[in-house]
Amino acid sequence: MTTIRETTATKRRRFRQLFPERSDYLHLGRHWHTDLLAGLTVAVVALPLALGFGIASGLGAFAGLITSILAGMIAALLGGSNLQVTGPTGTMAVVLVPLAATHSHAGVMLVGIMAGLMLVALALTGAGRYARYVPVPVVEGFTAGVAIVIAVQQLPPALGLPAQNAHILSGAWESVRLFAADPNWAPPAVAFGVAAAILLGSRLHSQIPTPLLAVVVATVATWWAAADVSVIGALPRTIPAPEAGFLEFAEMPELVAAAVAICALCALESLLSATVADNMTVDQHHNPDRELFGQGVANLVTPFFGGMPSSGALARTAVNVRSGAAGRLASLTHAIVLALMMLALAPLVAHVPLAALAGVLIATSIRMIEVGSMLALARSTRADAAVMWLTLAATVLFNLVWAVAVGIALAGLLALGRISRSVSVEEEPIEPADHHDEEAALLHEHIVAYRLEGPLFFAAAHRFLLQLLDVADVRVVVLRMSRVSTMDASGARVLADAIKRLEHRGIAVYLSGLEPVHAKPLAALGILEPIWQQGRLFEHTSEAIAAARQRLKADGLLEQLEAEAAAEVEAERP
Repeated sequence: MTTIRETTATKRRRFRQLFPERSDYLHLGRHWHTDLLAGLTVAVVALPLALGFGIASGLGAFAGLITSILAGMIAALLGGSNLQVTGPTGTMAVVLVPLAATHSHAGVMLVGIMAGLMLVALALTGAGRYARYVPVPVVEGFTAGVAIVIAVQQLPPALGLPAQNAHILSGAWESVRLFAADPNWAPPAVAFGVAAAILLGSRLHSQIPTPLLAVVVATVATWWAAADVSVIGALPRTIPAPEAGFLEFAEMPELVAAAVAICALCALESLLSATVADNMTVDQHHNPDRELFGQGVANLVTPFFGGMPSSGALARTAVNVRSGAAGRLASLTHAIVLALMMLALAPLVAHVPLAALAGVLIATSIRMIEVGSMLALARSTRADAAVMWLTLAATVLFNLVWAVAVGIALAGLLALGRISRSVSVEEEPIEPADHHDEEAALLHEHIVAYRLEGPLFFAAAHRFLLQLLDVADVRVVVLRMSRVSTMDASGARVLADAIKRLEHRGIAVYLSGLEPVHAKPLAALGILEPIWQQGRLFEHTSEAIAAARQRLKADGLLEQLEAEAAAEVEAERP
């Protein structure tokens, strides 16, 4: 009854922790000036990215902009990180392209709501803490793969062509072929000029909002020269009223897989981004479950206003931290400033060339790849390098969910291999105390002690069995269990099988140092009860060896062994 009450109290406490507390906002008055400045800086950087990712997803520039405003505001209030900036991301845009092509804007919004519900469910179950187990090679390969996908997807707009509804590689090749047949050099000049300006500006002065300046210059130049380039077009100047006409419950079953993919990507990207933000500061620590809750609510709300699925944005979060943000007011300011920009600048934004936004995203993708970190991983171990490169390849060739799944699976298999090789079964000498040298020799010959060390689980069980059964003709085997770190059902079954085989050969098995947590699977197999009843289960190895010695004496085996040894000595005399 007490355990049930404690579990219920734990669940209630976890549920309360998902909502904002007064302590989250106590520091706003102390850092409001730096937070306002940081939020303004992030908004300037986020405007071209929001427009670009909205277009890249196939949903349009307004979808990206309204998502940055609403999702950014909701996640800033409800999320688990004081520094996280939420909005549309390149990773999300990559996944949404085929979804928008097959299920239209309404299908994407329905998927967003389904993913939001899944994120809230993950938060309620406390799943956020498991994000720390994603291996670094998977993250690096995934990030680099996403960067490549974003850059390749921008080739059609950078060449002045419509998006190709095919695989990114074949679509890019088709765009190059069409451009070569009828070239228009204005769009690529704008795109690669903007990309070069951003990359050069970021090296010269990181505090200058180069993306926005580059887009403004490109827009003015193409308008003044009347260049033949496609532009964004008219945008709404107000936040639309909520609308729920897209809720077609009959379509939900066929969208479940897409919703799971969006949920997984949002959770992964948001928690990784929040972790990076923590690492860039000294006193910040995010709540992973609350972050999932905030992202889930944001994805539940934004579809009703025409928005797209969103997540924590690593690039904008990093800008937020570098700009001096200390609390949630910065990310909240970013969303408010974007809303003011939409209200005031919508007529001007309509003239922004699509090629200029393609250049922003190409530059962003190049800056996403951490070359130094990837080279370090490639040189570390062959296993880490294989995981990283395979994840990267799967990201480009297949899709992002498969890439993460393949990377984690491969990393897990390699880790299991390394862990299984750490299991050891070593014979230990028996302490000579309490018996004379002749008896010690006999005991060493007929009593063997083995120390089991490491995790005894399915990946190491077979090798463990072979090692343990490779014993000479002895009468007693003492198994020291105190250094077994973990034991699963497979390990327990193999151990039970080894004990039965040894006893079938007439060898008595004694156990020492067995932890209660490891005794449970052995008891379930029915192997522990007879050992305990026969007095062969001990806390210390010395006790087990003493009991084994008494057993040999009680059974008259010690005298028999001494007689056999004496007979052998007599037979060897001339």
